[in-house]
Amino acid sequence: MFHIREAIVVEGRYDKNTLSQVVDTLILETGGFQIFKDPEKMALLQRAARRRGLIVLTDSDGAGFVIRNRIKGAVPAQFLKHAYIPDVYGKERRKRRPGKEGKLGVEGMPPAVLEEVLRRAGATFLEEDAPERRGGPPLTKGELFAAGLSGGPDSAEKRRTLLKRLELPEHMSANALLAVLNGCYSREEAQELCRLKEETTGP
Repeated sequence: MFHIREAIVVEGRYDKNTLSQVVDTLILETGGFQIFKDPEKMALLQRAARRRGLIVLTDSDGAGFVIRNRIKGAVPAQFLKHAYIPDVYGKERRKRRPGKEGKLGVEGMPPAVLEEVLRRAGATFLEEDAPERRGGPPLTKGELFAAGLSGGPDSAEKRRTLLKRLELPEHMSANALLAVLNGCYSREEAQELCRLKEETTGP
């Protein structure tokens, strides 16, 4: 069991039950799309985010991204971190049939995967020393464009290929990918992943 400083928001109680076996922290639920019509619930998320930081951990399907974007629009970015589970196709044991897109949700993820996605998101594990941040300027949107990962005719397909390689959900936007690259990798590692190194390094 890990202790994490930030609160975590998930979609429903089964997600919460699964996550509570991995981490000890405040875990809040959106109640699915209920967050759209429940100002008190959103106010609670905003309050938790300001007090201790908030990690958004929704499913990797389209509905999960709609909920994530709603929270993103309501909570200032400096208080938010985003954790993304990989696209894994299958069905949770309690369900009769798979979800609309056939993907496992947070409740279907093994503990090791949940730990890894929280680490990738930059969660503060209280038992551990803060990881040493590696220097170098962050990648820019312009560099993603130069790598063909945004703004071009084949960008979506190239981005999907990279997302699959990094075990990130296919619905991630170029901006979300950029945030993950800058938050989880050194500049050199991110350049290598995007095959930018050769293009941005002089002779």
